Order: sequence, then structure tokens, then C-alpha cells
Amino acid sequence: MRKYCIWMFAAILTFCGVPVAYGQVMKAADLEKYAKNRYGDKWLDAAANLASSIQLDKNESLTYQQVVEAPGKTKAQLYVALNYWATATFKDKQAITLNDKEAGCIIITSTIQNIVEHTGTLNKYSVSITPVIRLDIKDGKIRVTYTVQSYDILSDQSGGWLSPVDSDKRTFGDSKRKAEDKTNANLYNDQWEIAHHYPFVEKDPQKRTCAKALVMTHAYSNAILDKVEEAVKNGVVGNEDDDW
Repeated sequence: MRKYCIWMFAAILTFCGVPVAYGQVMKAADLEKYAKNRYGDKWLDAAANLASSIQLDKNESLTYQQVVEAPGKTKAQLYVALNYWATATFKDKQAITLNDKEAGCIIITSTIQNIVEHTGTLNKYSVSITPVIRLDIKDGKIRVTYTVQSYDILSDQSGGWLSPVDSDKRTFGDSKRKAEDKTNANLYNDQWEIAHHYPFVEKDPQKRTCAKALVMTHAYSNAILDKVEEAVKNGVVGNEDDDW
């Protein structure tokens, strides 16, 4: 009866429009708090400290890898558990780009919007990332690989500290426009390769923006790895066992 009540409660929350706790990895505000607690709020220093322990891969991408042991669990059981986690976490129906049960491989690609918003002297930037998350599955263990090569940038050329204070001339409020919308010349999309920006390049005009972007990207990788390990060891909601 207790299990039935838990499932009914989760369903009620979903249909009432209240997000269930396991419906996403972490909100942007919570991610920033998480990052500050771990690395401090001095983004330049935090990024420099991280750079000393981070090695970019052969493609100059930021890549993290972790093996999670799951003794006693079969490849099939882990495959189901990870599909459940991915479906519950990433609401974009196109997020799972590869799902091969026989090979034991799941690949997820999902954009995390606005992990950083930063106002500079001349421009205001919104930074998003699109990590590639690969889950390789074997009997008794999985391997998680998390890769980000670049920051996705939306720049408002009229939103900096020295830009006009007249709100009618500021355009960053339109930043949610689609990438192909070119109606506003002050807003444009760009990609900054992580390897070509701070802290991997010291002289960077977008130094402060990229410092925070690196820390937030690193923090999100930790959150992903933690959530995957939790799902594998304890399930997504904690009652996905055979005792029913």
C-alpha cells in the first residue's frame, strides 16, 4: 500500500504541473549554489585551480570519465535502470541519440540553457552547453563519459555596462529567440571552443565569462556523475525492485 501511495503522489505532482524532484539533474540556480559551495564564488581563481587538475582530451574537449561498480546487477538490469534515469531526467524526446541494448551503450545529447549570464563592459553574454553523455554497460558495472567541446554563446551587443541605459534599446530580453532568427543584429549565436579560452588561454577578452562557464560546466559534470551513480545503486525513485 505504501508503494502505491508513493507512485500516486508522484503522478499527482506531474499532472498538477509541479515538477517531480527527479525530473531534471539540477536547476541553474541550484547548480550555481552547488558550484559556489564546492569551488567558491571567485570564478577566476576557481577556474584557474580547476585547470591545474583538468586535461583536455585529444580533440581539445573537456572530458570526464568514471566507472561505477554495481555488484550483482546484470547488464540487462543496468540497461533498464539507465534508460529509466535518462527518460526521467531529460525531457527532450530527442535527447537519447543512441540506445543499443546489445552493445550496452546509451548516448545522450541535451542542451543546458543559460548556465551562465554575464554582463561585460560592452556585451552581455548567455552561455549554454550541450554535453555528450555516454553510458557503457557491462555486467556489474557501467562507465560514464561526459564531454563538452565548446560553449554556445548568445551575445547582446547592446547589453554591456557602457551600453545605453534606455531599456528600449537593450535587446537581451529577446535572447530566447531561435538560433535561425536574424531579425535583431545585436543578438547573434557563436561557439567558443573551451581550449581557446580562459583558463587554458590566459589573455582572453571573455575571461570572466569563460571562468564561470568552466566552473559551472565542471560542476554539472559532477552532478551528472553523482545522479547516474545514485540511479544505478539505489534506483531513480528508490522502489524499482522485484518485490512487488
